Amino acid sequence: MMKFRFRRQGNDPHREKIKQDLFAFSKTVEHGFPNQPSALAYDPKLQLMAIGTKSGAIKIYGAPGVEMTGLHKDTAAVTQIHFLYGQGRMLSLLDDNTIHLWEIVQRENRSHLVELHSFNLPGRPGIESTSATRVTVMLLKLSCDLLALGTEGGGVHFLELPTLTLLNKSLFQDEIMQSVPEEYKCGKSLGPVESLQEHPQDSDKILIGYSRGLVVLWDLNSRHVVNLFLGKQVGLMSLKWLSTLFWAHFWWFLLNSVCRSVFLIFVLFISGPFPCKAVNKILWRTTELGAPLVLFSGGMPRASYGDRHCLTILQDSSHVTLDFTSRVIDFFTIHCTDKEKEFDDPSALVVLLEEELVVIDLQMAGWPTVPAPYLAPLHSSAITCSCHISNVPPKLWERVISAGQQQCPLQNYENWPICGGKNLKNNPCLLFIYFQVGCFDPYSDDPRLGIQKISVCKYSGKLVVAGTAGQVIVMVLSDEKSDHMIDVATVDLLQDREGFTWKGHDRLPPKSGSVVFAPGFQPVVLVQCMPPAAVTAVTLHAEWNLIAFGTSHGFGLFDYHRRNPVLARCTLHPNDSLAMEGPLSRVKSLKKSLRQSFRRIRKSRVSGKKRAVVYSPTSKVQEANAQLAEHDAEVTPVQRRIEPRSADDSLSGVVRCLCFADTFLRDGTHHGPTMWAGTNSGSVYAYALDVPSQEKFSEQSVEALLGKEIQLMHRAPVVSIAVLDGRGNPLPEPYEVSRDLAKAPDMQGSHSVLITSEEQFKVFMLPKVSAKTKFKLTAHEGCRVRKVALSNFTSVSSEEYSENALVCLTNLGDIHVFSVPALRPQVRYDCIRKEDISGIASCVFTKTGQGFYLISPSEYERFSLSARVITEPLCRVDVDLTVFLPGVQLLYEMRSALSSPVLDSPNSSADITLDTTGELTVEDVKDFLMTVDEAENNFRNIAEEDGRPPGILIN
Repeated sequence: MMKFRFRRQGNDPHREKIKQDLFAFSKTVEHGFPNQPSALAYDPKLQLMAIGTKSGAIKIYGAPGVEMTGLHKDTAAVTQIHFLYGQGRMLSLLDDNTIHLWEIVQRENRSHLVELHSFNLPGRPGIESTSATRVTVMLLKLSCDLLALGTEGGGVHFLELPTLTLLNKSLFQDEIMQSVPEEYKCGKSLGPVESLQEHPQDSDKILIGYSRGLVVLWDLNSRHVVNLFLGKQVGLMSLKWLSTLFWAHFWWFLLNSVCRSVFLIFVLFISGPFPCKAVNKILWRTTELGAPLVLFSGGMPRASYGDRHCLTILQDSSHVTLDFTSRVIDFFTIHCTDKEKEFDDPSALVVLLEEELVVIDLQMAGWPTVPAPYLAPLHSSAITCSCHISNVPPKLWERVISAGQQQCPLQNYENWPICGGKNLKNNPCLLFIYFQVGCFDPYSDDPRLGIQKISVCKYSGKLVVAGTAGQVIVMVLSDEKSDHMIDVATVDLLQDREGFTWKGHDRLPPKSGSVVFAPGFQPVVLVQCMPPAAVTAVTLHAEWNLIAFGTSHGFGLFDYHRRNPVLARCTLHPNDSLAMEGPLSRVKSLKKSLRQSFRRIRKSRVSGKKRAVVYSPTSKVQEANAQLAEHDAEVTPVQRRIEPRSADDSLSGVVRCLCFADTFLRDGTHHGPTMWAGTNSGSVYAYALDVPSQEKFSEQSVEALLGKEIQLMHRAPVVSIAVLDGRGNPLPEPYEVSRDLAKAPDMQGSHSVLITSEEQFKVFMLPKVSAKTKFKLTAHEGCRVRKVALSNFTSVSSEEYSENALVCLTNLGDIHVFSVPALRPQVRYDCIRKEDISGIASCVFTKTGQGFYLISPSEYERFSLSARVITEPLCRVDVDLTVFLPGVQLLYEMRSALSSPVLDSPNSSADITLDTTGELTVEDVKDFLMTVDEAENNFRNIAEEDGRPPGILIN
């Protein structure tokens, strides 16, 4: 029989429009605590906090929901951050010695953080080395028009702001040494500049502190040393002004008092009776109702606190030392900055640690901590698995919140001290609402305590937790405190198979007797798999009172209502001895794995010579997707050759996925409960279940009968199994249909099962299990499937139109979206770096087309594949519209005022006032504001002629 093959030319424009309305990729927000924070800053006027990281990220936080993120082009650590007071601008210093200027701009009625300029300090040719010009400290003058840079070579350089232009005012050590007594010189340099402080009353004078201990008061205008203090015994590390009152009348006295105070603190804690750690930073805050508040980090005896991280608060007779669990990065106080006020009166202390953010209330007795609404430290224990629950019912939400409040009272974040900006939508912050912990020792390193898998039923309040030592715990949400015994059941997955001896860790011994549990999720049943290997898959069907679990040895089915094991199936291959050795012994198989790999390569080369295979070196994802999308064409696209795996590969019996479904398995007229299991060797087992009705749960037991067994051709590991109804839609969750929470599935048409392996997607018709369609991902794209999910995408054009799709993450970090059940490629996006193995392994998809993955041990990246469902911060930070050029803010405001991005709107009637040149009409502005560059240059020239900083005020 002849087959006529036709190829459709081009893409369907209508379908392309639908895809644009359904799919769009964006990384939206980062949840958790920034990994490896390295710098901290605070703007008291805008009430914003900025955190820099070692990866080059800058994150701004204000009121709950106010978040912005900026990324430097180069991955270099942020060492310092300074806000330009009240301007919505910020300076950052990286460890590659570059300085960057950032600005908060408004786009589409929301705020964004963008980079404006960057600067790299040059050295004097032939005189200064690269290390000599390395910036050690930055001083931003209160006027925000000058930036002083202290360097490792002892020089001080000055930059004009906001242009970051180097001024010809540099100060070098040779000028300072001319004013230093001869006995102090002794052939030594002054060392790096450790501190720069602006005179609180005279902005033309700055205080310069060198690491050798010399403190110099320098006059910028006259370029001479006003006063100096010679420190001979200590190395200077921190310098602060204590008072502005004394300086107005007694310059020399204050200079000495400042240095003496710093000196005394160093002597007390560094040169005291015991060797002490260095004092890294000191703050002095005055109070109206009591003695001044002194805060400093470090300074504790090395013998007792050498490996501790401390911050001390002193006020009169009160002396509190905060002992943290991680290193202190930086700290600041929230206090009154009004120049007309006499006292600082600090209200809160904010401490950035390496692993968390701590806020101390300085107005309450005892200085208690204040819970933070964001920057939740997710990693107090290493994250081992994640589970996302969509559309949580209000009743369950309220019960979990209530249980969490009894653990820790819910906080009112209206009094959160960092409250800048305005949140314009529902809070996207990640908040802790409930903790489920046992008697866990934080210093324990027992790997058996790790949690591997989680499954939740949001309608019944049941939770299943599976661990590393084969333990599967069924928990029930309770509103009351309980004192009860936990039922323990053992399931032997080997089924007395001979020739296998478990060489791994022992099981965790369960507690005997009654146990007291607080309100919340309370354990009721413990199922112990034997051998006690790590659980690799678990699923829950609360309506049937069943849980299924799998390990590297097999899978089991358990009725937790009757406390009765229903099924135990061993999936081990006779040669799969590695599964019996446990995770700690797998290193021994390295040589064996290498031998198998080389044999597979040789086999591939030999088979390649026997059979010619055409490869396409320029094959791209888009080309392959376009070929497969043409469903009328029967021409087979060029494919890579995939070698089948050997049946005796190690760990072939690992159970990768489990699934419950009400579908047709025995025949095409009777549907019923089924359970599906997929393994590492490409085997799929389908069991028909006889589940009694709700009224007969206590009378009859559940029975399982093997209905189908499928073996994939290339024995690729099965990643996911999902059953589709007669319309090709995923089956609803338990209780959704019986409680009228979802539309009933189509039980009239033929059901199908979608089986995803690491290499391909394949749809089989039920109950005959005949192949309907497939897509060979590895053959087309040369990648392997790591994570998959079925998601629903709603159109941005019409809320009534939606499609179900298969979302796939590969080992290359890219995401593919396929139609269901036709398996036609829709879109492809680059999401995660292929080198980020932990990020790929931690990825979790949601049912609405979003996803999460770990970008560090403490932080999740949230992304969206949906054009409609996007969860991201939507905030606005209002700053004074009088801004300094050049700035992105000016351009956006000018374009907004003239109602045109190209500044040529004929109907604009905006009134524009220049604070340097007087009134201008819109037509006047258009005459010389032809382009963005001309606008900046013209406004700057006008301002320079008038002798004032360039600025624009838009009314």
